[in-house]
Amino acid sequence: MSEVIKIRKGLDIKLKGEADKIFIKAPRSKTYAVKPVDFHSLTPKIVAKPCVEVKVGSTLFCDKYHPEIKYASPVSGIVTKIVRGERRRIIEIVIEDDGKDAFETFKKGDPDSMKREEIIENLLESGIWPVIHQRPYDIVALPSDVPRDIFISGFDSGPLAPDYDFIMKEKDEDFQVGINVLRKLTDGKVHLGLDADYPAAKAYTGAKNVEKHYFRGSHPSGNVGIQIHKIAPINRGEKVWTVKPQDVVTIGNLFRTGKYDPRVIVALCGSEVKKPVYYKLIRGARVASIVKDNIVQDNVRYISGNVLTGRKIDGEEGHIGFSDSQVTVIPEGDYYEMFGWITPGFNKFSVSRSFFSWIMPGKEYRLDTNIHGGERAFVMTGEYEKVFPMDIYPVQLLKAILIEDIDKMEQLGIYEVVEEDMALCEFVCTSKTPVQSILRNGFKIMMKELE
Repeated sequence: MSEVIKIRKGLDIKLKGEADKIFIKAPRSKTYAVKPVDFHSLTPKIVAKPCVEVKVGSTLFCDKYHPEIKYASPVSGIVTKIVRGERRRIIEIVIEDDGKDAFETFKKGDPDSMKREEIIENLLESGIWPVIHQRPYDIVALPSDVPRDIFISGFDSGPLAPDYDFIMKEKDEDFQVGINVLRKLTDGKVHLGLDADYPAAKAYTGAKNVEKHYFRGSHPSGNVGIQIHKIAPINRGEKVWTVKPQDVVTIGNLFRTGKYDPRVIVALCGSEVKKPVYYKLIRGARVASIVKDNIVQDNVRYISGNVLTGRKIDGEEGHIGFSDSQVTVIPEGDYYEMFGWITPGFNKFSVSRSFFSWIMPGKEYRLDTNIHGGERAFVMTGEYEKVFPMDIYPVQLLKAILIEDIDKMEQLGIYEVVEEDMALCEFVCTSKTPVQSILRNGFKIMMKELE
């Protein structure tokens, strides 16, 4: 093992309902969806209109300003509807599954013997390119760019996070081919972050053409942004790409078989799940296909992703996010609590030792969505710095965004962070400041002015 990088700041939120290490094949969903809202700064242009038949890998829509970047259907069937939100914003494109799994075919072959341009063209045509994201800003990478490096985090440290060492079992071949593909896309290195406290999956330890790094510490040690900051921080003018482990496998499978394989493994977890386990399903499946008859009560919130950064979805009609490997179900916090701050709070999680629960550090909690208060003045408390492990002043950065001071935003490190890196700051914030939305607004300002 190489040198272990220790993350000394952070916070582990211990919730009830961790998924058991059991694989279950989920029943086929009636409908599947691809959601443009899963991709930041995307303006979609519809290609497959309603009532059109599509195959696995057929283009549903593309990026209006970069039409070469296509987004593919995960199943074969008929496009049934295009769901729109405010100002006719496209929320999702829904496909009714025909169960036939008819595939579009693409180029296959050894990436080592292919030119970079051939590899990029294959990823674009298959609709798999959107799994590659760019830092800064966490947007879909542009094929015209050459990244300084590519980073993969091989583990997740978030609340009730799925165990990627378990998920990556028997995926050695596709993972290695995926690494070989990514190696051809950069003039730099491909970096793989691993958890130093647990034995890594064989797919990780046996991987070649990749530089391995080991991390130890509380969340957010598993965030790829934290790993980039500790290994090779991003400077102005530099771009790095990031890919999630299951997406590396999808890339590898494309070049091995010539098909887009949309199958992924998702952990169903949370205190309101009767039997939290891992499900094998297809990207964009309806959440109802895995939660039916498996929820403790009715008044719950379904989250595609984890409780810090995930997106709320409907329990009946909602579909799982494109890149999410986790669905979390927790109680809805739609209630008022009088004088809650004077109770002993043995069942309340507290970072500041406001409640006696701090004397039980190993306790697991059944937390809900109630924020216990309203938005207040944004003041310096020192709370952010306790859980934010980057060499950046988080409060000053957010205030620079609020006043739209681009020079200050650059000086304070906006290129290095994305929402998930500062999600804990929002969680511990006494002022109830919407940290993640402020940060995304800052990215929009930067892209508008500088890109």
